Amino acid sequence: MRTPSRRERVLAQAPVVVQARDVRKTFQVPDRRIDTLKERVVHPTRRVTYRELHALRGISFDVRQGEFFGIVGRNGSGKSTLLKILASIYQADAGRIRVAGRMAPFIELGIGFNPELTARENVALNGVMMGLTRREAARRLDAVLEFAELHEFVELKLKNYSSGMMVRLAFATMVQADPDIMLIDEVLAVGDARFAQKCMDVFQDRRRAGRTLLLVTHNMPTVQSLCDQALLLHDGEQRFLGDPEQAAAEYYRLNFGSENTPTAGPQPGIDVSISVLDVWLEDDDGRRVDNVEQGRPIRLQLIVEARYDLDSPAFNFQCVNVDGHWIFTFDATEVPARIPAGGRLRITGTVQNPLMPGRFLLSCWTSSVAAGGQPTIQTLELVRFYVYGTRTGAGNVVLDTEVQAVIES
Repeated sequence: MRTPSRRERVLAQAPVVVQARDVRKTFQVPDRRIDTLKERVVHPTRRVTYRELHALRGISFDVRQGEFFGIVGRNGSGKSTLLKILASIYQADAGRIRVAGRMAPFIELGIGFNPELTARENVALNGVMMGLTRREAARRLDAVLEFAELHEFVELKLKNYSSGMMVRLAFATMVQADPDIMLIDEVLAVGDARFAQKCMDVFQDRRRAGRTLLLVTHNMPTVQSLCDQALLLHDGEQRFLGDPEQAAAEYYRLNFGSENTPTAGPQPGIDVSISVLDVWLEDDDGRRVDNVEQGRPIRLQLIVEARYDLDSPAFNFQCVNVDGHWIFTFDATEVPARIPAGGRLRITGTVQNPLMPGRFLLSCWTSSVAAGGQPTIQTLELVRFYVYGTRTGAGNVVLDTEVQAVIES
């Protein structure tokens, strides 16, 4: 049995700040619409008929203070509906929602903004809506504009903003309001890679500060690396609640396998056979670090635990930039031929660092052999880090080269 981490023990003692019990929501969807005057004249007695769409069917969960809670599922599974009920945008047909703390939703592009007002006016208005006084909202304007990188557009009406500018302004406004609970929808996907990295940095800061986050996303590596618990929805039903790694595996099964695939024991295909107990980067003296100096080796420490008996385990690591492009890969060597269930493996690596200054991510693909001799695959997002230094230029890496040019006689 896996020993709970320190964070898991702390969260287990924290109070519940978001509670949902048997939440249900049904929409009336018209089968046929009569939109034109001609249709009304030609078919004066035709009535619009409706069908019921059960968006949520008895959803129950608890989120504790300081917890990062992922909500995943296919399109149309009920994720955004659930978030809107939590934000009091929709009213549930049945069930109970309890929220303790100041909440800030970031759900739909432009929601809560007036397109006829300028960015300055909208920031003040939204700050007040999130619980700040007018003076507090005005004081935070510069910080909002700096984060969103929109100083030169502060007097521009929002109707003239692009979708990316709108996302940056809305997210920056929410961050500066510093709510106790943040509700984030997949709308962050509208931003570019640089902005997405800034958002991820905010999430990490809020996680360390003990803030609570409910995140709707299709990005399973984010769920696996960031969330403490995850809820999987499918056709409005609660399919899984618990470990983010297992939630990611169930999500992949719904998308790439059979919905009826049994989940007891390791399964062929994408599965959760490995739990990450700890992962960090070190400097030359063995101290944990978040940043790596340009040209200095990348020293990785990774501790994992086998959930099942694993035969022929393998670990392939990838270094990825903020745009999601692979920079280089490497493998763990001399891995034991078998790891028993509950067994722990420590992977220590020193990797040459050819990276230019910038932000990067180390991830890992693990594979092993399941029952029946079928391979299983698992993806792990391990650690984000920053490479700092003075040598700059185009591209992501620096190469030692010998290239000469001479004039031929």
